Amino acid sequence: MTPEAYVQQKAAASGSSFYYAFLFLPKPRRAAITAFYAYCREVDDVVDEVSDPGVARTKLAWWQSEVHKAFAGQASHPALQALMPHCPVYGIEPRHLLAVIEGCQLDLEQTRYLDYPALQRYCHLVAGVVGEVSALIFGQTDPATTAYAHKLGLAFQLTNIIRDVGEDALRGRIYLPISELQQFDVKAHEILKRSYSERFTALMAFQARRAHGLYDEALALLPAADRRAQKPGLMMASIYRTLLREIEHDQFKVLHQRIALTPLRKLWLAWKVQALGKL
Repeated sequence: MTPEAYVQQKAAASGSSFYYAFLFLPKPRRAAITAFYAYCREVDDVVDEVSDPGVARTKLAWWQSEVHKAFAGQASHPALQALMPHCPVYGIEPRHLLAVIEGCQLDLEQTRYLDYPALQRYCHLVAGVVGEVSALIFGQTDPATTAYAHKLGLAFQLTNIIRDVGEDALRGRIYLPISELQQFDVKAHEILKRSYSERFTALMAFQARRAHGLYDEALALLPAADRRAQKPGLMMASIYRTLLREIEHDQFKVLHQRIALTPLRKLWLAWKVQALGKL
């Protein structure tokens, strides 16, 4: 299997909303974002699929070494072999790839976050930087687009956190800030026991309002000159925000299930942005 076939398979198998936005890109950009996304999945899978933290740390250290080797022309993993030819074209630097690893390392060291600023740092590494790289690949021309992409990445990550509260708790992680759990009088053991309450619903509604605010702020930051080039990001915004509204409509019943959109609905939402420019 070629590196290009490997990353295509990795991206398609994930079923991610990102994949549907990639479909509308020109072939070179689609190849670049697919390779970058596959790299991010590989690193993220270390934390999600390796049960021994010591083994996971060793694997992440290997990835750090692999990134440095790849930029020196010695990539051995197919995800990086597929990505490297695109890095000079789109301005992707080692710091971008290393930030993703650093974010995953935080997952091994920290299962709780004291407050929202602490959570923001984590989101910057695992989502903000990903947004920045994606914007470069999509065809960013205005430096101001970086702020839009970073904020949109943060909105996506907060949506993921809301969606995955139950799944993350099973892995021993609660990303909802401790200060906000206290503010709404929600105990960690209630989340771990999948216990719903009006307090939990109020806490989650607070998280959703914050995420909606970030979507609004991100869209307001997108320069008009880059709006056409950044359509894939706008497609993802449409898909993710629709998911967030579905979760709200379902009264935040996220502790015992993973609420998701069907592939057909994701494709429809992406097409609407591509063809009609409608979010």
